[in-house]
Amino acid sequence: MSTDDPLTTELGTRSRAGIRGFRGGDGPRVVEAWRRSLPADPITRDRFRSLVLLDANFDPEGLRIAVDGDRVVGAAYAVRRLTPLYGTDLEPRQGWLPFFFVDPVARGRGLGRRLLTDALDWLHGHGRTRVDFSSYTPNYVLPGLDAAAYPEAAGLLSSLGFRTRYEAAAMDRGLVGYRLPAEVARRVDELAAQGYRFATPSDDDLVELIALAGSRFDPDWARAIRECLLAGARPDRIVVARAPSGRLVGWAMHGAYASTDERFGPFGVVEEMRGNGLGGVLLHLVLERMRAHGAHSAWFLWTGERSPAGRLYRKAGFGTTRVFQVMRREATR
Repeated sequence: MSTDDPLTTELGTRSRAGIRGFRGGDGPRVVEAWRRSLPADPITRDRFRSLVLLDANFDPEGLRIAVDGDRVVGAAYAVRRLTPLYGTDLEPRQGWLPFFFVDPVARGRGLGRRLLTDALDWLHGHGRTRVDFSSYTPNYVLPGLDAAAYPEAAGLLSSLGFRTRYEAAAMDRGLVGYRLPAEVARRVDELAAQGYRFATPSDDDLVELIALAGSRFDPDWARAIRECLLAGARPDRIVVARAPSGRLVGWAMHGAYASTDERFGPFGVVEEMRGNGLGGVLLHLVLERMRAHGAHSAWFLWTGERSPAGRLYRKAGFGTTRVFQVMRREATR
């Protein structure tokens, strides 16, 4: 955009953008500003409505909006729990910043720092002394910050005291021409001979599956499984594994999030059953089903690149597409 662009000139001659909470009528303008500001991660009105406006924890005052005249030029979303993710825990010290952005035409005047400081002050005013960017469940937009895509944002967060806790890798692999590898087929037969069973869960099995996901892995995984099935997802998106004793010991699935068939996961094998190939079998059995359903690729947003799961995915042909920094700020005042 040239220096004599009318919009740039208009914004440049106005007073600094004001910051306020979300109001009726802001939604479409926020989405448009988001698209201009975060080209690597565009959003639709439907996704914005689902992830933000209809979130049980949404507080309009927590969505800090920067406006210049009638134009939205930035936003920072601060959120704290109003409804427990599970049990009764409202995590009273914890807050999150799932996203922030500044319109390119409004950058270079400190607006990003003002927005983030305003959002952090809002959280601090509600007793939140620890703030994570951006691993908020249930409705995170991305696991964390992609510093390669947004280096200026990385510098700003660092300057405000955010420190990287760990990194999450997003991976994918193509499925065109996919066939169940011969060694996996052999391992399926070997495990079956030992009494293991792999199958689509029955309705009654779903009770045990959701309990396993919530108690042995992550309560948010249990929520995702339950909600996708309530929304009409087919149980044949899921493969469960039972030990010779009949106990449910693992599962893999696809299409759990926003009915996105090509999104793999969640996926887990109980710790005491790992190391005998169950994970690889479940992974490939679901990839086979995904291809049968017409999927051209499989992808997910979050694993440790050097974790056992990361190594398993790489062995199955997945490659890293993006790396996200999961960051945290502990209040100093």
